[in-house]
Amino acid sequence: MNERIDNDDIDEAGEALQQALRELRRDRLPDRDLWPQIHARIAAPAPAIARHRGRGRFAPWAMAASVVLGVAVAWRLQPPPASSPRAGLISHEAQAMTREYRGALKVIAASAPSSVGADPALRELDHSAEQIRSALAKDPDARFLLDRLRHTYAMRLALTQRAALS
Repeated sequence: MNERIDNDDIDEAGEALQQALRELRRDRLPDRDLWPQIHARIAAPAPAIARHRGRGRFAPWAMAASVVLGVAVAWRLQPPPASSPRAGLISHEAQAMTREYRGALKVIAASAPSSVGADPALRELDHSAEQIRSALAKDPDARFLLDRLRHTYAMRLALTQRAALS
């Protein structure tokens, strides 16, 4: 693998490369004189474009109408927000979470009935959960609302458990 390269080999390769480069450039003259044809094309007047008077008058109105039509079609083809598959999943997940939360509250209430609704902080958390559920009903595709509901339920259950154990 370790082959030593002599300076003579490098010199020979350089000379061969220079010779190959010299052979690449070979000027070639055209078969005929091209300048008269080029001059004639430049000097010739541009062809006149025939324009009808009636066509240009309605072009802006036609463009505006096509834009309005395109926007109207795009607006009508949008699916309603509640029909997205993710919205249904979030709504079902919120309902299941509420059922589990209420079941857990019943279990805690059975063990310590006096601590379930007495604290004002617990009532405030219940009110917050109700507001989040109504916001989810209006915007069923809001994942952050589901996360807030989960957090509110977790806080409510933790406070209820503390009150039941004290």
